[in-house]
Amino acid sequence: MNVQLLKQWRTSIAVTGLLAGALTISACQQQQETEPSLEDDISAEQSVPMSAEPAEPNDVLIDTQDPSLNEVKSDTVASVNTPVSQMTYSCSPELAVEATYKDADNQVVIATANGTTTLTKTNDATNPEVFETANSIDGGAGFVQWRVAHQDRETGVMRTAGADSENVSTYECKKTEQSAG
Repeated sequence: MNVQLLKQWRTSIAVTGLLAGALTISACQQQQETEPSLEDDISAEQSVPMSAEPAEPNDVLIDTQDPSLNEVKSDTVASVNTPVSQMTYSCSPELAVEATYKDADNQVVIATANGTTTLTKTNDATNPEVFETANSIDGGAGFVQWRVAHQDRETGVMRTAGADSENVSTYECKKTEQSAG
């Protein structure tokens, strides 16, 4: 063989060896990892360590005793966004009347021992205010009229009749207390 050819082979083998070594070294080096994006962080399930201890119990106490009306009467005063007020009247002849005024609807709900009925305001005046319905206090045939006077609705007159509209009962009422307003 020719010495010249032998030198070429030796140079080729040396260059090939150096290239193979460089490739091996670069393949073993760690590559820098890319920063995780916000989307990857959100979509990745994050583990939450759990305790083997039970959570603190929430003891709820329920009072099954219903307080009487007298016990809670002075407890709080309800305020409502719409103009609603409740008043109690003592009437003569003897009758207790609970009146719930719904000023936005121009109505009053009258509750007595004989029944409850809703009356509609029939005039634009404020003194006296006149409310009427075309049935009796117990819901049967007849009528109920309720007239209240004074700005604070201090006094009232209720006229009621059953099916016999000739037999009208009239009650003169005076406000005893205001329940809410």
